[in-house]
Amino acid sequence: MRVIAGEAKGQRLLAVPGTTTRPIADRVKESLFNILSDRVVGATFLDLFAGTGGVGIEALSRGAAAATFVERDERAVQTIHANLKATGLAARARVIRQDVFRFIATTGQAGYDLIYVAPPQYQGLWAKTLEALDGHPLTSPGGLVIVQIFPKEYHPLALTQLATVDERKYGSTLLVFYATMTGIARDGSGRETAQE
Repeated sequence: MRVIAGEAKGQRLLAVPGTTTRPIADRVKESLFNILSDRVVGATFLDLFAGTGGVGIEALSRGAAAATFVERDERAVQTIHANLKATGLAARARVIRQDVFRFIATTGQAGYDLIYVAPPQYQGLWAKTLEALDGHPLTSPGGLVIVQIFPKEYHPLALTQLATVDERKYGSTLLVFYATMTGIARDGSGRETAQE
């Protein structure tokens, strides 16, 4: 597990002790950031169920203006702090030890350009998180929410503020991209696409 590109390229990241977290594979993380491309530069990034902090740290390394990491497990929070220190990216980061749903419901901050959601598997938490974000929008206009789940967990959701704009499957990992309705246009085929 390492930082793939940017100012902290090559820096190895610590894993959270135990089996409570499931870090994103480097190849999936690389594919994710290839898709996001220049959208990361200057962005505000929110990493929910942050685990090791690897996704938010990758965003910071690639030029995100700031990243907020939300995680309730104390060992994971300590790991995030250690990884931020090792990469030299702590100055642009905020680590919050809190339940994700409480954070969404109570945070006064909104306007995140990119939100990454990677909850524990098989508990329906990905859907509950999207529904919470749909009810308490934290994205900027045109912002994206990306969910990392096991493919068999996925099912369509009845959302009012967010809409699916892309899906990418990498083996046992599915990334689903949601955009705010105000940041969506329809192409000639009627397909929803995220506006730049």
